[in-house]
Amino acid sequence: MPPRDRSSEWFVPKFGPPAFRLYAGLLFLPYTGMVLSYVVIGSMLAEHIHWDRVAAIVAAYFVALGIGAHALDAIGASGVKPWGEAFSRAQLWTLAAAAIVTAYAIAIYFAVYYVPLLWLIAIPEGFFLLAYNLEWFRGRFHTDGWFALSWGALPVLAGYVMQTNSVSLASLFVAASAGCLSLVEIKASRPYKEMKRSGLDASAPQVRMLEAILKSVSAGVILLGIGLALWRALA
Repeated sequence: MPPRDRSSEWFVPKFGPPAFRLYAGLLFLPYTGMVLSYVVIGSMLAEHIHWDRVAAIVAAYFVALGIGAHALDAIGASGVKPWGEAFSRAQLWTLAAAAIVTAYAIAIYFAVYYVPLLWLIAIPEGFFLLAYNLEWFRGRFHTDGWFALSWGALPVLAGYVMQTNSVSLASLFVAASAGCLSLVEIKASRPYKEMKRSGLDASAPQVRMLEAILKSVSAGVILLGIGLALWRALA
């Protein structure tokens, strides 16, 4: 019988109690790690690094995306729910609300006191967080292009803006490259998810190829983010 949820996928830990595995799976850690890395990459483009701001914007994106957006996705997903009935709607709404409030508390503090241009990132990101994951407007914004913009390009700009309260030509080009990488991720993720749901064997060449793409692109972006952060920290 085909799997009814995503608990058997490669990014879900194969160890620990079921509750731990489910909550770790809900975070989609490799994909969340990509977005956090985009934030770091954008931050590292600045001439002078405020490391407290790096930590703050990474924390904001972790709770907003890693917890909030993925909890909303489990609520709003059409068709098969990504985690079946493992989480109640009340649990998911509580997680989403707490995460989004925490993320925006961080963003509002810095936007009011230090980085007013951050509003231009925080407002559209908040819209996409809701519109994409809850599939508002008949799913008009639940597309690969909007995914690439909201979870690829904008996080790079968020990191750069958080450091400089400005946007540069270089940051726009790097943001565009992040959007392209996110497009690769989502273009591979959608058919991979459908193949897994259809019950296609994990050893099937198509499944292995898409899984290799997902692992490679997520690992590559995460390693790039770590490498740039180490380079700036040790310079």
